[in-house]
Amino acid sequence: MSGAKYISKISFENNLNKDSYLNKLPVVKHLSKEKELSLDAPVTFFVGENGTGKSTLLEAIAVAYGFNAEGGSRNFSFSTNETHSELHKHLQIAKMGYPKDGFFLRAESLYNVATNIDDMDKQPAFQPPIIDGYGGVSLHNQSHGESFLSIVQNRFFGNGLYILDEPEAALSPLRLLTLLAEIDYLVKKDSQFIIATHSPILMAYPNADILEFSVDGIKKTDYKDTEHYKVTKNFLDNPEKMLGILLQE
Repeated sequence: MSGAKYISKISFENNLNKDSYLNKLPVVKHLSKEKELSLDAPVTFFVGENGTGKSTLLEAIAVAYGFNAEGGSRNFSFSTNETHSELHKHLQIAKMGYPKDGFFLRAESLYNVATNIDDMDKQPAFQPPIIDGYGGVSLHNQSHGESFLSIVQNRFFGNGLYILDEPEAALSPLRLLTLLAEIDYLVKKDSQFIIATHSPILMAYPNADILEFSVDGIKKTDYKDTEHYKVTKNFLDNPEKMLGILLQE
């Protein structure tokens, strides 16, 4: 794995209002104590249970770096509904060089990105059409998974910083394998990925750093030590037993 590191460290100053809901998130409690988080590999996964703050931190990193909160490149400036947190205001990004490309891709707000592209292409000022850089077919005319992969395969050029939030929400297991191959191709073209995920398929990417978020803080962990791997393996090894326990049969 070659890759690059455009973000090496996230520093945090807790100037949050004492009544902010962010103070209750495990990730904020950890950052308040440790002050910084290092990103040491070209591919870093944020993993952990729901509610630990991994997607909140991922979003804050993206916004602090200059990406649109709902997704897109740094040139996107639309806002459908400003629901992102103020955490980005309290982060400092340690930058190493400047990427030639970049994108914040969120499965949950992909519809909004697709709509913004279509809206911009209705304006005569945009020639050639912006959608040409995304495969030439409106993202709304593709399935959720197809449009997600279309962005990665057509819009991601390499030499870039790519921040992905829960891509498994859009992709089937087979398409997750396709995404793994695309990540590897782009890493070899000097790219860095930061990905929040629950997918043990994605986490298997070789030599990636896996940062596990929990109520006890954030720790680097091995792939087979993640709860995601253990639960999935136990279930697939003996689904009848697991279902019998869960369904009390």
